[in-house]
Amino acid sequence: MGDGLMSKTLEQRFGLQGKTALVTGASSGLGAHFARVLALAGTSVAVAARRNDKLVNLVQEIEDAGGRAFAVTLDVTAGHSVTAAIASIENTLGPIDILVNNAGVSGSRHSLKEDETNWDFVMDTNLKGAWRVAQAVAKRSVELSQPCSIINIASILGLRVGIGLSTYSVSKAAVVQLTKALASELARKCVRVNAICPGYFATEMNSDYLLSSSGQEYLASTTAGRMGELDELTGPLLLLASEAGSFMNGTAIPVDGGHLVGSL
Repeated sequence: MGDGLMSKTLEQRFGLQGKTALVTGASSGLGAHFARVLALAGTSVAVAARRNDKLVNLVQEIEDAGGRAFAVTLDVTAGHSVTAAIASIENTLGPIDILVNNAGVSGSRHSLKEDETNWDFVMDTNLKGAWRVAQAVAKRSVELSQPCSIINIASILGLRVGIGLSTYSVSKAAVVQLTKALASELARKCVRVNAICPGYFATEMNSDYLLSSSGQEYLASTTAGRMGELDELTGPLLLLASEAGSFMNGTAIPVDGGHLVGSL
């Protein structure tokens, strides 16, 4: 075919060989899955969390599968920790090509029972933490004149609220707007910024509820009638991380089995 859509193979468009990725909040759940996927796709993956000891098994798993991984301590609520982590990653794996901004907390409370301490904790982690890491990685990309893809992990609760989840919903709505703002400001600096908005997937934050009788009853009432499987996030991740998504910027992609279009 000609020089259009098929000028490069699918492998070339989706391939991530030789790239360096940073995944925050990688000690379990979505973050650990994203790290495994990126390693299988050919990236050298820096897996980050507040506690380095929780990352040891993940690094070993990736390396046993033939990948390359590096564990780094990173607290997204502390600027000095972010700066030190990025420097350590660059020294070990090279400059960051892909950032998966996954670190987050739930902090589920009804609005009338919320307090400033918990509100600040959720916002500092989910919103300010995402901004802090994204800005630091973007600055280095601009300094090095190196293209970069930033993927913020938001939530469908950033697009539609849930009762008893007001603080979390507000934090994730802000992450969606942060994604759009950064995309607009960084587009001509070769930094793309997009978001994935997962629906209900079982993780350490929500598995107790989702696997309970009330959680199962709720899931049965949704459009898909079930929770998502982690591998159902793989396609959107690889699309946004790779050249295949090179003209995607400022998007927030729901991966929710049609939850958002379900009737109330």
